[in-house]
This record gives sequence, structure tokens and C-alpha cells, in this order.
Amino acid sequence: MVISMSWQLQKHVFNFVNIPPPCQGLEIANAIWRCLEDWGIESKIHTLSVDNASANDAAIDNLKIYVKNKRRLLCEKRLFHVRCAHILNLIAQDGLSEIKNIVDVISDNVEYVQQSDARLKIFSEIVKQLNLLDKKLVDDCRTRWHSIYEMLAVVIKFKDVFPRFADREPHYDICSSANDWAKAEKVCSMLELFWTATHIISGSDYPISNLFLNEVNRVKVLLDKKTLENDIFIRDMVARMKVKFDKYWGETNLLMSIAAVLDPRYKLRALEFCFPRLYSSENVERQIATVRKTLYELYYEHVAIFNIEGEPIGEGQRNNLLNLNLINVEIQCGWSEYAEYLKSVESIQPQKYELDLYHEENFYIFEKDKKDGKDFDVLD
Repeated sequence: MVISMSWQLQKHVFNFVNIPPPCQGLEIANAIWRCLEDWGIESKIHTLSVDNASANDAAIDNLKIYVKNKRRLLCEKRLFHVRCAHILNLIAQDGLSEIKNIVDVISDNVEYVQQSDARLKIFSEIVKQLNLLDKKLVDDCRTRWHSIYEMLAVVIKFKDVFPRFADREPHYDICSSANDWAKAEKVCSMLELFWTATHIISGSDYPISNLFLNEVNRVKVLLDKKTLENDIFIRDMVARMKVKFDKYWGETNLLMSIAAVLDPRYKLRALEFCFPRLYSSENVERQIATVRKTLYELYYEHVAIFNIEGEPIGEGQRNNLLNLNLINVEIQCGWSEYAEYLKSVESIQPQKYELDLYHEENFYIFEKDKKDGKDFDVLD
């Protein structure tokens, strides 16, 4: 993903490379680096996002060395490796694994009905008799959790159809029990938020980094809420899901947190709202301070890069340069002595940077226009 000079989000696939197994970290790093060199962008890389795998971690370590030989990494490499949204997929898969046998049987139910037109006709007649709004079952891909969720979300609406179908179909002997349907419903209702969150932060036609923190926050709130459930089945399942969540979110995802702060609707309030839900009370202030410190480091580094490359400087910096040129004039006309007196009696406000002014500005209140229906675009 890149942002054009006109602040339009663009998506490009630079290369698609086959790496023969076993895929080791060094081979992955070299393949990526060759691609970057081919495109001449090896000195412009700030951040890489990869799936959670040990080989990818090793690849990132190697790429840090390669990039560092070309340019200084921002914030001492702390922003170079960004863990992707795949972790939400892993947590959701842990949830579904608790009812794998139940899901397999339900999936077999759907497959059995759809194997012949005659069975589909019987099933449709029962659906009509029960006045159900939904009319069609959905197949699933058993290796993709969101596909399984989509299948479950639909088939649960037909749970009362299958026992009646069994009465009419003599060879049908895989009807799920009421208890199995109840467990499937509980898991499905919980995974709905995971499904929504992963779709939001996996978009490719709008910026997602500023949306990531709040979606993760919503998932954490849900997991905490479910740990208080009376149902032991749900409590045990959520406990295992939380272990994986805490493993990857025990420390702040700096880049995603900074992106949320740079959304003018949220600013630092995003951290004040989300972090008390994500972290223990004694850890919240430390996490917020870490993000704030890193944000200012990032700003100062960009200011330095901006000036070194000979680009126009900000109004405040321009005034500082003008003041430097006026020093000799002040000394010659005697105003330097008055300036020293003024310093002793007046409280001089520290210089404010653009980032300070951004924090002090009012929050941007977005209201969707009823005419064009356009959603908020942080790049606008």
C-alpha cells in the first residue's frame, strides 16, 4: 500500500515469488530484498507487516540489517516489524477448535442436503412450512475459519429444519443434537465480532491502520465479558483465547497506536479510551507514555529528514532563522539588554511544534453527508 503525492491510497503487487521449501528466514529475507532492489525502493522502506511465524521473524531480523545499511531505521527499529491482523484469525481458530467435531457434523449436514436436487426440494418445502426468511444453505471451506463462521451463521437459522428433514429422509442419520446446536450458537455469536473486525482491518481500498486499535479493543472487551459467563464451556474456551491475545498484545503495537492518535477524530483520547481496557490499571500510564514518546521521536526524525532533503521549512522554524539574523542588529541598537530584562520578568512560553498544535486543536467531528453517503477518509 502506498500514498500518492495527491494523498490517494494506492495498492500495488510488486512481485509474487515462489520460495522452494523449507522456507527459512534468510531465504524469505533475500527474496524480499531482491524485489525491493528491482523496484529501487530498498532505501525507502520504513515498516514491514508479516504473518506470525518463526521463519518470518527471522526474515525481519535479516531485513533490518539490510535496510540499516541503506538508511537509518525510524525510532531505533521499533516500528520496523508490525504484526498483522492474522493474530485475530488465530484467536478465532482457537475458538472454533473447541467445537471442531460439532462443526464437522453440521458441515456434513449441509453437504448431505446439497448433494441432490431431491433432498434440496424436501429441505426447501420444510423451510417454507416453517415460514423461515432465509432460503439457502451456504457451503464452507473447512480450512478457513471465516468461511466456517459464515456457514454456521446461516445454517443455525435452519436448525429446526434438520430434525423434520430426518423424518422424511430414511438414509439421513447425521442430524446434530440440540446440545450441539446450542454450543454452535454460543461460539458463533462470539465469533461475529471477530468476523466484523477482521473484515474492517483487512480492507484494501481504504486506510486501516487508524482503525486497528479500536477493533482490537472491541475484541478484548468481548473476551473479558465472556470470562464472566456462567457457562463453563464458554469460560474455558475464552480463557485459552485470552492467552493467545495477551501473548501478542501484552505490549503496545506502537505503529497502530500512533496511527490512531493521528486520526483527528481520536488523537490521544484513543489511547485514554482503549488502553484501560487493554492493559492493567498500573500499566496504562506507562503504555500511553511509551506511545507519546515514540510519536514525538517519530516527528522529530521526520523534521530532521525534511530539512536535510532541502524541502521548505515550517513557519515556526523560519521565524527562528529570522531571529538568528536579527541578533547582531539587536546588539548594535541596545535592545539585547532589554531582551534580557524581559526574560527575567516575563514567563516565556516554550516553542510549540506542529504536533503540539495538532493535539491542542479541537477534535474533528465527522457526520456522514446524506447526499453522497461518503465514509470518513483519514487521508482527506
